[in-house]
Amino acid sequence: MSDEIASRLTEMGITLPEAAAPAANYVPYVISGNLLYISGQLPLEGGKIAVSGHLGKTVDVASGQRGAELCAINILAQAKAALGGDLGRIRRVIKLNGFVASAPDFVEQHLVINGASNLIAGVLGEAGKHARAAVGMAALPLNAAVEIDAIMEIEE
Repeated sequence: MSDEIASRLTEMGITLPEAAAPAANYVPYVISGNLLYISGQLPLEGGKIAVSGHLGKTVDVASGQRGAELCAINILAQAKAALGGDLGRIRRVIKLNGFVASAPDFVEQHLVINGASNLIAGVLGEAGKHARAAVGMAALPLNAAVEIDAIMEIEE
């Protein structure tokens, strides 16, 4: 991992966890050429879902943003595992796809996913600025409030 990225993580008070194992029949990441695809990450903290329920019903925007931040931390943990510990190999985060478990009338998914976007950009700097989708869902695995996947360009 580059010293600059490690320094930003420390300044933000973030320690990356061990990358979570898949919960079903899939792999946590795939590298194809110079692209790294990271499977959807849940708001896990200490091995448990930290933010569960539906935005606009049992979860407020601030809690949803915290869930999105945890998803982003877990994305970085998967990237670190995929890249042999070297987050400095990330050239650019191309896209984040954010899924928000939402009550039918909740329309602030974009604000929730800002939690992940802000964290990724804060840790990776210019390389962390990305395209994005933020969509509402009826339900997510394990009653998670948020799930986010990522596509990154990497140095081969």
